[in-house]
Amino acid sequence: MSHDLAGVDVSRETFERLKTYEALLRKWNPAINLVSRNTLDAAWTRHFVDSAQIFELAPKNTRHWADLGSGGGFPGMVIAILAAERAPEMRVTLVESDQRKATFLRSVAREAGVKAEVIARRIEEVPPLGADVLSARALASLTQLLGFAERHLCSGGIALFPKGAGHQAELDEALETWRFGVHKIPSRTEPGAVILSLGGIARV
Repeated sequence: MSHDLAGVDVSRETFERLKTYEALLRKWNPAINLVSRNTLDAAWTRHFVDSAQIFELAPKNTRHWADLGSGGGFPGMVIAILAAERAPEMRVTLVESDQRKATFLRSVAREAGVKAEVIARRIEEVPPLGADVLSARALASLTQLLGFAERHLCSGGIALFPKGAGHQAELDEALETWRFGVHKIPSRTEPGAVILSLGGIARV
């Protein structure tokens, strides 16, 4: 029995892991505000499906995926859960400086039975991660994210950054100080939103 997650076909085991994650999100959210209360009831589409669509955009031979500012685990923990079945050799690293959120993320990984390294430090203080794919959702402006990408991506790596309807203004601003190749993939969960797939990132 498989389940469909925004066009991503997942097994019953992966689906159960996501249900475990959702239950922990509901349990912990009142104490540490992992997601806004009004999105909690729509967690499946707003957070899980939104994250799953990012997983689909990674190159098939990705060995190390790093998610910055993971917060409640989107997209990073969803990536780790999908990877457990679909890319078991892939390492997933989540960087979250808030100690309580990092504790939550480690609890999810343990309860769901997936491998994910959680680093509870500021992004600027983490040694270069050498990731093949870097993601970050609702963390910072594109210009700032490109600085993180330059530090933490391996040569030839790509960045996957979901951005809202105002993404073109962020792209225009970023192009003043950065060079990069970009593909815009329309979001399946939010009208006007995109996932920016960026490569060849270099300072101007």
